[in-house]
Amino acid sequence: MIIQPKTRGFICTTAHPEGCAKQIEQQIEYVKAQKKIEGPANVLVIGASTGYGLASRISAAFGAGANTIGVFFDKAAEGQRTASAGWYNSAAFEQQAAELGLKSHSIVGDAFSDAIKEKTIALIKAEYGTIDLVIYSVASPRRTHPVTGETFSSVIKPVGTAYSNKTLNFHTGEVSMTTIEPANEEEVRQTIAVMGGEDWRMWIDQLQAADVLADGATTVAYSYIGPEITHPIYRDGTIGQAKHDLEQTAIQMNDLLSSKGGRAFVSVNKALVTQSSSAIPVVPLYISALYEVMKEKGLHENCIEQMYRLFSEHLYGEGKATADGSCLIRIDDWEMREDVQTEVMKRWDELTTDNAGELADLEGYRQDFFNLFGFRTDGVDYEADIDPNVDIPNMY
Repeated sequence: MIIQPKTRGFICTTAHPEGCAKQIEQQIEYVKAQKKIEGPANVLVIGASTGYGLASRISAAFGAGANTIGVFFDKAAEGQRTASAGWYNSAAFEQQAAELGLKSHSIVGDAFSDAIKEKTIALIKAEYGTIDLVIYSVASPRRTHPVTGETFSSVIKPVGTAYSNKTLNFHTGEVSMTTIEPANEEEVRQTIAVMGGEDWRMWIDQLQAADVLADGATTVAYSYIGPEITHPIYRDGTIGQAKHDLEQTAIQMNDLLSSKGGRAFVSVNKALVTQSSSAIPVVPLYISALYEVMKEKGLHENCIEQMYRLFSEHLYGEGKATADGSCLIRIDDWEMREDVQTEVMKRWDELTTDNAGELADLEGYRQDFFNLFGFRTDGVDYEADIDPNVDIPNMY
């Protein structure tokens, strides 16, 4: 079939296998061109098929030569429906890892479930022995609790009062005002249950109980803080409440792991175009303006540059971080530089539909959005007839 992008709001319902594979190759080549990371030997990435989780797996495998297990929830192609981008990404990763002789396995299923945790532990015992780095990068709108059976749904809303500000339709370039009504207490509770730290803690507890977590192991989850302009809808909103819970969980787990030399961190990352961030009102316009400013200043990074820097400068090597009272690692340091934020806020005040193409990087945002699904990738013939059915090697 000839695969073209089909969009519905902030998602693309199709993905291109060759485009995804090409982008994985580009990320791998970037990491291989950098200084080798003196890092972990066996790595578990929970939420490994897209975004920061995928970039973490690539950095560990091709930067440090690590063996990796990737856990993710993606779908294979079926009939006229393509596979999800994460499926194609993982297939390409596994193929590239095999060519370099790196051990790797992929587990497809609900990371929130006990069944997938048990399956992962069985694989570790059979093939890896122990794990010395656990990356937790799960992004999901829903979670079913493995003990109570309750299903939670997250919402993207402010807390306390309604919030109004500019937002962007990145498909059309229209800048408009939006108002988001506040969440109620039940919506806050459910969002924390989906996006907070409980499942991360369950993973670590079960890995420890099964004696497959190495002494001195590190675990890292991902978060975002951002500027005040996004705080009502993010940091002070329902998502922020969940991220606060995640950060408190890191502190608790650091105390737990430190007795055997282990560490727990939350890495606060830069704002980037992801399937998750595209869904948050106000944020796409902020990211577009941020991209323009950071590119002008030569500071722009995508997921792979961010994760390589996290691994090489903070988790391992000479700059190896020690968890402080907050357990936060700030990889958003370039985004939050005073000169960057001053210029972004200046542009924010002036942004309209008419000048968005000049003051913000709309094309860069669109490019990154379509890249998420394997489209607009150099060197790929999008008019070619291609088989959407791709197997993932080493699927356990």
